[in-house]
Amino acid sequence: MQPFSYARVNEENTAIATVSQDAAISFIAGGTDLIGLIKDGVQTPKQVLDINSLPLDSVEVDADNNLRIGALAKLSDVARYSTVKNSYPVISEAILESASPQLRNMATVGGNLLQRVRCSYFRDPVFPCNRRIPGTSCPAMEGYNRMHAILGTSEYCIATHPSDLAVALVALDAMVCIQSKTGQRRVPINDFYLLPGETPHRENVLEHGELIVVVEVPAVSWFSNSYYLKVRDRANYEFALVSVALALEVEQNIIKSARLALGGVGTKPWRSEEAETALQGKPINEATFSTAAEAALAQAKPQQHNQFKIELAKHSIIRALSTVAAKAAYC
Repeated sequence: MQPFSYARVNEENTAIATVSQDAAISFIAGGTDLIGLIKDGVQTPKQVLDINSLPLDSVEVDADNNLRIGALAKLSDVARYSTVKNSYPVISEAILESASPQLRNMATVGGNLLQRVRCSYFRDPVFPCNRRIPGTSCPAMEGYNRMHAILGTSEYCIATHPSDLAVALVALDAMVCIQSKTGQRRVPINDFYLLPGETPHRENVLEHGELIVVVEVPAVSWFSNSYYLKVRDRANYEFALVSVALALEVEQNIIKSARLALGGVGTKPWRSEEAETALQGKPINEATFSTAAEAALAQAKPQQHNQFKIELAKHSIIRALSTVAAKAAYC
């Protein structure tokens, strides 16, 4: 592991100015992903700047009843927050399906959203990788690609985005608040993540030195009727083969509105507007669910080892829809 220095700051502007001036300096909060990347030789900062003293760890409801989650809030704290559990259960469920209790106690919301892909070729510098070094190659194309993406892929990259929380937030129309030297901007989380295209090394819209400060989730009453389903190889500490984040507004057995996002299948958290359109205004029944599932996977492009994800994703969508519909009927 390449040596690096450590520094700590307690003021936001100082942190941003320090990192902005040098591409070899990295923010560190929980460090649950960064330390692994440094150990693997994938990232080689000359200095890590500890930002845990910044006042960005609150979880609260604002004057308009929107949920505001500080970027340094620990995942375990967010999952336990009463408003999250009651009004946005999909967020709590997604977090509790992530990693292990020990990691959730350390990991921050901002760090979770920014974690790098778990592609074994990306994580091992022995292999070329377009995400690590643009213009090399993507060995996953011809290699073992069982865990890789079937939506949003390009000839340059087929790695899946690993975050469970991001999938839930995409389904709920969350906004990411970003602070830079010049001010703050708000970006819809679905636009925050970038498709690989020809530039897979650009995973999101952050510029070096910019800092996620808050994630905002709108106050929508029917987001309480939401659910996160994660399908994986083992029950604990495993990344998704397929996951579904779903929220439904139901009235008299008719779906008035829907939000549906997928994890484990896309190169970014995958919002399926096709499935949402197929659900809107339709009755709650198996035919509606099947049509939505087909619409969500219509553009899938599987590789040699992950063709099974198409049918697995369809069945997962149907199961999630059945679960949330039953919950709506009970309420």
